[in-house]
Amino acid sequence: MDRFVVGSGRCGSTLLTRMLGTCPEVLPVSEFLNGLPDSHRFAAAIEGRELAGMLAAPNPFVGAVTARGYPVNEVVYPYDRPGARYRPADPLPWLLIAALPTLGLDDPDALFDETVAWLSARPAQSAATHYRDLFAFLGERAGRTRWVERSGSAVEYAGQIAEHFPGARLVHLHREGAEVALSMREHPSYRLAVALRYNAEIAPGQRAGELPGLDFTAAPSPGDALERILESRPDPALFGRFWSEQVGRGLDALEGLPEGSVLPVSFEELVARPEPTLRSIAEFFALPGGTWQAEAAGLVRGLPASRLSGLGAEDAGRLKAACASVMQRLRS
Repeated sequence: MDRFVVGSGRCGSTLLTRMLGTCPEVLPVSEFLNGLPDSHRFAAAIEGRELAGMLAAPNPFVGAVTARGYPVNEVVYPYDRPGARYRPADPLPWLLIAALPTLGLDDPDALFDETVAWLSARPAQSAATHYRDLFAFLGERAGRTRWVERSGSAVEYAGQIAEHFPGARLVHLHREGAEVALSMREHPSYRLAVALRYNAEIAPGQRAGELPGLDFTAAPSPGDALERILESRPDPALFGRFWSEQVGRGLDALEGLPEGSVLPVSFEELVARPEPTLRSIAEFFALPGGTWQAEAAGLVRGLPASRLSGLGAEDAGRLKAACASVMQRLRS
């Protein structure tokens, strides 16, 4: 069985993946699919060498943020490990952002070399076939027999996952839209993405997409265009619009899938009732029971403090309005 957790960014899927990873049989694969180019993510045929090159390449978007000193929570590479190959200012291969470092193995750099060599030797196959075999390869090294893949914002291409992994089971984790939007607003990568997507006003008379010198590959300099966007706090309603468009597209796809292939899960319910919610997820994913579920429940630290209560009435009203139609669909 192919298993995926899909959701918007900042919906709590990282916590759920950590919880599932406490199951002794589960290989928790984090932030794998979303680092691949849209045009190749579900390719009908691709050489192993080409796919390995994509996974070994740094992500220019993430690199532009971290190079300017902004932390990105998803980057969990152990820079402080003795003998670590990379430093925080270095361009970091996509596989080492989170996918390999979260598998619980001692040396992600060595595992990276082994993985790239193994994948590079494979002939052309569908991307989905490569992924299944790669996850099995990594599972053997970690002593895990089942995998769950989870990437931020994967709800956006949930329909493609279902198309290319027939029979897959998808847990759709969702969270209160306004809170997700405000969490995105505080996250530098999402702030940059949303500001550029909607050409947001970042200062009086200045719009993100019209700043001169926008270059993700250029070395950072004080006050450059990307720095100015990262320092800004665009209109909260734009983040509500981004969330609504992303989750709305996902719901359009998920609602058309066969019965029994999608399990909607509320992040709020997961936090309030972790063990029974996790039991439902484990049953849906055909995972074994055991003491791991109580251990997983112990990872929950309660709901994050509400950001919505800190907004002024006008901004809060416009943000909630931007999320309203999709929230209604989630609650129905």
